[in-house]
Amino acid sequence: MFTGEEAFGRYFDMNALHEDYINLPGSKRRITYLQYLDTFDEFDGMSRPEKLKDQYFQYLGNLATYLESFMRRIKPLEDLDRLFLSFDEDFLKLWEKDEVPGWQLNTKSTSDAPATEGTGEGMWCPDCEKEFKNDNVYKGHLTGKKHIKNAEARKQRAADGEAASTNGSSNTAAASMHRLKEKAVAEREHRIRKLAAAMQTERSDTRANVERKQGMTDKERQQELAALYAESMDLASADPQADDPEQDEEGKVYNPLKLPLGWDDKPIPFWLYKLHGLGVEFPCEICGNYVYMGRRAFDKHFGEARHLYGLKRLGITNSSMFRDVTGIEEATELWKKLQGDRKVESTASDQVVQMEDGEGNVMPEKVYYDLQKQGLL
Repeated sequence: MFTGEEAFGRYFDMNALHEDYINLPGSKRRITYLQYLDTFDEFDGMSRPEKLKDQYFQYLGNLATYLESFMRRIKPLEDLDRLFLSFDEDFLKLWEKDEVPGWQLNTKSTSDAPATEGTGEGMWCPDCEKEFKNDNVYKGHLTGKKHIKNAEARKQRAADGEAASTNGSSNTAAASMHRLKEKAVAEREHRIRKLAAAMQTERSDTRANVERKQGMTDKERQQELAALYAESMDLASADPQADDPEQDEEGKVYNPLKLPLGWDDKPIPFWLYKLHGLGVEFPCEICGNYVYMGRRAFDKHFGEARHLYGLKRLGITNSSMFRDVTGIEEATELWKKLQGDRKVESTASDQVVQMEDGEGNVMPEKVYYDLQKQGLL
């Protein structure tokens, strides 16, 4: 149901759509995948003529279809048909009011603006809808192929407008068809905005996941993929009821993966089992080669009765010094060394001669004679 990149519905997998976007004929710049995740529901970077091309229309359809499919897969129990119908109704209301962003009829087109339009600081090219602050650059731009092509297209649109005013009904029908095509493109853009807004959590999680992967080494990525593959194989080999076990007719709990039981006496979910590393074994020789499942249980057992009893049988009384020690030989060698160090310290302290001054102060012999030579006693 989900691709590996989607991680069972946690993240978007829009790499193919990103490639389609940067290869569109009207795309202004080659943006990264992270930038695409932030801006895939923004459509201001392309002009209307470019948006009416078949390639752009097909791209919008693929993007809307993917977002709808992803939402249906992560929310199978919701009435999404009603939600999608509300998107259509909302779009029709905005279209009738001429309030769809980027497609208003009463908005003055920049292609009809005078040459001084823009920031007012440079030369404005109405054919290319671009401002140039340097006069030489602007003059060089006028001889470029792209400018000549845009200028001819503008003249053609102007000619079409004049023909429409003279030809009457035939051109009115053509204009109507043109507007219908604009409506179809605008409807897909509107649906994509709504779908993106409804899945903001998945969108932000996807961005965070992409940033995390970019900071990983190739080895770390391979290890993560191997772990995900192993998990998917475990799930595939198990019965579908393994993550949601139910009792059979005799009252026995179905648990083919041998998962630990939770507070309700049912096996815990498989994802929780993997999260806490309960599949990792930690044996302890001091406890009679008992195996603890998971790091948490292993760390906890050093203060439990089984481990403390094992240390006492080895003659070890100070258990605080033996945390993380699980081997019998290692524990006995450490205990012998600690006992030897303690005897050396005790012997050294017994050999120190104590002296007492006239006021009853007790001190080592060396300190006493040093003070006596200095005349301080």
